[in-house]
Amino acid sequence: MTLTVHHLGVSQSDRVVWLCEELGIDYVLKKYDRSPIMAPAEYKALHPLGSAPVIEDGDAKIAESGACVEYILQTYGKGQLTPERGHKDYPEYLYWFHFANGTLQTGLVKLMSLSSVGAGESNENAKRHYVRQRQLLEFMDQRLSKVSWLAGDQFTAADIMNVCCLTTMRCFMPYDLGPYPNILAYLKRVAARDGYRRAMEKGDADLDIEKLIGAAPPPMQKGLAAALQARGG
Repeated sequence: MTLTVHHLGVSQSDRVVWLCEELGIDYVLKKYDRSPIMAPAEYKALHPLGSAPVIEDGDAKIAESGACVEYILQTYGKGQLTPERGHKDYPEYLYWFHFANGTLQTGLVKLMSLSSVGAGESNENAKRHYVRQRQLLEFMDQRLSKVSWLAGDQFTAADIMNVCCLTTMRCFMPYDLGPYPNILAYLKRVAARDGYRRAMEKGDADLDIEKLIGAAPPPMQKGLAAALQARGG
């Protein structure tokens, strides 16, 4: 079987490309540009819900980034990037792995929706979501004041799941990481990894890693920036 990774540029599918590079496995990377904000028709045709990422492996076709990551770990990982059951870091690994999509990214998507209709922090209905987002980042920052990686001392797939929310997602929902020094130090450790740099070079070479990991949000995704400019946003 040949593992194929369908990667939508500037999206959470960068998690899957990064995982493959960290594991050092053979895979075929197929890249798709946004058109201009959403996925192009050929990408949407890969899955009934038009989801990204999508991977194919023999007869298997899987969407949802968490499911893709778990499949690759279980099929090709050989125990890498996942603490064994009974290891002291295993509970934290499970928590942070699911925190990414279950909590952190969910909050960001909500803020993106509010922002798209002009509901900023001054909007009473939106205020609690902005407060919640700061709470989540403070929580993560406190965790990273005690450990090098989210699960503990070792880099794991939990880091791969969460970093997208701190980097790529800020191209769509800009937010400042200045108040969170431990997150910023963490992102520097991420950016120093060869696997991460290879993945970004292969999947999103037009993104500047140093800007992605900086305190200020990186440049907005091109299609979204153009759309906002056209409407005077």
